Amino acid sequence: MHALVAELALPDGASMYVMSAMDTSRELLRHSYYRYEFATVAVTHSLFALEHVLTARLATNEPLHDLIKRAVDTRLITATLAAELDRSRLLRDKLAQGTASSAALTPLRALAMLRAVFDAVSLLLHPPAAAQAAAAEVGGGRPESGLARLWEDHLHAPFPDGFRGVDLDGVDLVLLDSDVAGLVHRELNGGLDDSGIACLWGCIADLDKIVPLVNEEYCATYFTRLRTMAQVIAARHVPAAT
Repeated sequence: MHALVAELALPDGASMYVMSAMDTSRELLRHSYYRYEFATVAVTHSLFALEHVLTARLATNEPLHDLIKRAVDTRLITATLAAELDRSRLLRDKLAQGTASSAALTPLRALAMLRAVFDAVSLLLHPPAAAQAAAAEVGGGRPESGLARLWEDHLHAPFPDGFRGVDLDGVDLVLLDSDVAGLVHRELNGGLDDSGIACLWGCIADLDKIVPLVNEEYCATYFTRLRTMAQVIAARHVPAAT
């Protein structure tokens, strides 16, 4: 469980309230080894931090559903990320209504949903748009410009309809999408560490495996773009020959 939550890094610059909520969520997931229901509680607790940051960033006090939609409309987060956040919100609502139980999530599914919250909070606190604009002003030929353009295209691409919850050759497509999106975001905002690079190679192996198996045009294009972004990042982390 320690290895499972290791990638959930607390963002710099967050308020004490946000840091506390996110750290508590991470520890709840870690301790779901002892109490299975903690995985679901971890996700719902993390929404306190998300809602707090969205309210501050957008300067408006609205229901979480509207805050997430507004964040997409203002291009603070991607449509794919917003869809994952909305699943967490819907789960919270179902728990409140008594139509779901605290045993709704496995630890791995909870990890993917928590990762979305952590990535969203990081994006909201440290939006990459300013850095990308500055890079364009300095010169469009910089190495990260190609990745940034691919990422910008991906921001506007909804996850393929009908492929949520689909598993191809042992690969969960939603989890793979979330993993690669998180890696791209981290690469554009400081670069990957050793654990991120290891995760990247695993994602590339999964993408190489599933892309030839997809028989629907939009879905194939969607995951091919993910594979291209992953390969662009990988090229930066291949040691130079000596």
